[in-house]
Amino acid sequence: MKKIEAIIRHFKLEEVKNSLTERGIHGMTVLEVRGFGRQKGHTEMYRGTEYAVDFVPKVKIEVIVGDSELQACVDTILEAANTGQIGDGKIFVSTLDNVIRIRTRETQDEAV
Repeated sequence: MKKIEAIIRHFKLEEVKNSLTERGIHGMTVLEVRGFGRQKGHTEMYRGTEYAVDFVPKVKIEVIVGDSELQACVDTILEAANTGQIGDGKIFVSTLDNVIRIRTRETQDEAV
């Protein structure tokens, strides 16, 4: 099993969620996050004063999938979250050793 973590723009969340649901991927966790990458934040004007925004607000989506669904899930996120602009985000993929559903104590694929 794999854990996919995608950091995306806020306004792309609904599109990514709908695209994953259409692909048959139903469970996900969404978190509000802040950070910066190569662009190191940006500057904005507020009431005539310029100020630096060091940490850019983003959304982090976490999805657990089987190995066979990994590439389809990553491709779906890439397509739905892309604007072609700097700051579109990143996707991280890691391997999970075990998953356990607390209520039933099911493990691995049955727990997802």
